[in-house]
Amino acid sequence: MKHLAFIRFLCLLLCLSLLAGCSESENISGSGPGVGSGPGAGVGSGPESGAGSELESGAAPAAVRDNTPVVLVPEASGEVTYGNGLVTLDASHTEEGYVMVRYEGEAERVKLRIELPDGTLYTYDLHPENAYEVFPLTGGDGEYRVAAYEYRPATDDYISAFSQSLSVVLKDEFTTYLYPNQYVNFSADSETVAKGADLARGAADDLEVVTRIYQYITENISYDAELAANVQSGYLPDVDEVLAKGSGICFDYAALMAAMLRSQRIPTRLEIGYAGTAYHAWVTTHIDGMGWVNGIIHFDGSAWTLMDPTFAANSAEDELRDFIGNGDNYQTKYRY
Repeated sequence: MKHLAFIRFLCLLLCLSLLAGCSESENISGSGPGVGSGPGAGVGSGPESGAGSELESGAAPAAVRDNTPVVLVPEASGEVTYGNGLVTLDASHTEEGYVMVRYEGEAERVKLRIELPDGTLYTYDLHPENAYEVFPLTGGDGEYRVAAYEYRPATDDYISAFSQSLSVVLKDEFTTYLYPNQYVNFSADSETVAKGADLARGAADDLEVVTRIYQYITENISYDAELAANVQSGYLPDVDEVLAKGSGICFDYAALMAAMLRSQRIPTRLEIGYAGTAYHAWVTTHIDGMGWVNGIIHFDGSAWTLMDPTFAANSAEDELRDFIGNGDNYQTKYRY
């Protein structure tokens, strides 16, 4: 019954037309040739403060999940590095599901391409002002290739600056989606992390945390149509800024929700692909006992449909159900 009550709430929300604002281009990551420990902790054992009346009456206190944030910190620890004076790749923690890359050259525009074991290409912008940036390894075990390209104005093209193959064996399928990275960027002192902990306070389990965070975002973050119409290639969400101003595009919604959930030990994938014909971003979470949930908009007793905080915040219930259907309108291209 908890699931059904949860779903009734999640299906309450507003305006299919705004979804198209996310369809700027396939190069939402910043663009070149492509777009750019363990599952959530269990239920805690202690009651919330103020539960004395239950204890006095002899009733067992309700279990409460620990809402203490856990923010995993990526490290460029130097045990395994590759480089050539222009680019340094720290691959010391590939089993944790990430690599760290630093650009040390002088080109104003630099692209990083990561080729997954299945041949899928992810392309990111590298930012010379940053010491190291974090990039997820989302293709499972196998051979990856990491390459960097510098832009040359004289020829108006990119030339190879660095390339390195990596053999990766991940510790599990979850840890990649608990760490921060370039797309889902947060730290222990982020306001987003504090807000996630506040929303999770007193929740009985991970599913209730997802419910609360989902509800908060869909009710308090408005869609920024102007930003959607003018967003530039290479745009990256600033989750604290989105939280503070209370608005954003689909990419912002997904990154904000992913950051809150990851900091609450709930593995969450930021996914980019197509919602119908619109290029779009949404999230998928891993819930203990349910596995990877490809949506928490509707539950029919055996299957879930897609969790999409932007769409849910901007769609009427009938439009939402009609569009989502069996999930075929959503086609994932990239995971972060």
